[in-house]
Amino acid sequence: MTPDHKGAKSSRGERTSLNRRTVLASGITVIAGTTVAGCVGNGNGNGDGNGDGNGDGNGNGNGDDAETNVAIISSPAGFDDNAFNDNAVEGLAEASNDFDLEYTTIEETEEAQYESIQADAAQSGYDLIVCVGDNHTDPLHTNAEQYPDQNWMLINNVIDGADNVSGWIEMNNEMSFLAGVVAGVMTQEEFAHEDSETNPDESVVGFVGGEDIPLINAFEQSYIEGVEWVNDDAEVLTGYGGSFSDTGAANDVAESQIDDGADIVWHAASAAGAGAFSAAQDNDRFALGVDVDQSVTEEQYQDVILGSAVKALNEATYDVSEAVVNGDFESVVGEQNLSIAQGSIDFVVGQAFDGELPDAVEQNLEDAKDGFENDEIELTCGPTSC
Repeated sequence: MTPDHKGAKSSRGERTSLNRRTVLASGITVIAGTTVAGCVGNGNGNGDGNGDGNGDGNGNGNGDDAETNVAIISSPAGFDDNAFNDNAVEGLAEASNDFDLEYTTIEETEEAQYESIQADAAQSGYDLIVCVGDNHTDPLHTNAEQYPDQNWMLINNVIDGADNVSGWIEMNNEMSFLAGVVAGVMTQEEFAHEDSETNPDESVVGFVGGEDIPLINAFEQSYIEGVEWVNDDAEVLTGYGGSFSDTGAANDVAESQIDDGADIVWHAASAAGAGAFSAAQDNDRFALGVDVDQSVTEEQYQDVILGSAVKALNEATYDVSEAVVNGDFESVVGEQNLSIAQGSIDFVVGQAFDGELPDAVEQNLEDAKDGFENDEIELTCGPTSC
């Protein structure tokens, strides 16, 4: 079967596709044993990562000895999420290899603590503080003004008018649309791998969100529009587990969707998304990953992860760190973007499915990316909300 969308494949000039399986996976080992749970590290190089507040760095030595010191504060999902947070840390790990730079991970999963955690980090004298996720936006409005000499990086939003904040907007709507394109194509195809198979007679796919918030609502709607772009007849089942860390809740939502006919499930639930993968594996269906190549970071589910919609967040944290090292933070102040046109949003095929997916997947992905570059696709939602 072929998708409803019929588009001629065109050349795309400078755009290059992401192919970062090894790089994206490396962040998982980089941050092991270095997390500070809900407190700021003391910079003495004795980090033990046991969550008691004594961990303090990236394991590369005395934080006071480095020319540049960076702190990164997690989103509510926390580190070891095999997705968003770990990808952000990976860029700092790369920067620490290339420059005289060390970084500290500060894990805080309670949003109510962000204002005080940010302030504590600013008082500790870091050259750059990276705040992972839109949840940090409101507290940072206060702290960016309270600490005007502190360099901040905010992921998933911007602080208008702040000359000390580098705000990064990933085009999550574009990324979600690509996931929808793949789901919409594959649910029409008769496809089997090991014990799993699609059901092309039904054309039903699922979406599992973490918290029911505007950011994830934008993921959901953009995914639906990607599905419909290639397959007007497909049904998209949606649900939320209410958490970015509860794999059981995500599993329950995905199980319900599969019971109702979904043969492919995509998640936007950070660490909780592993529950969607286990549901697909247990029920002989398929899933799609998010943010990084999760067929690598969640390798135990590689047999059901057809591919992942990805963003090169590691490149963003690397670039901002490099700017700080070079004394050129002004070059990254204000709104910065990751997009398809820049080659920093893409879809990568899962490692167990290289060369195995129908040609219609690649064809429609190329058409979709061309469509975004040529302003031919308009989405209902922006990258952070609808």
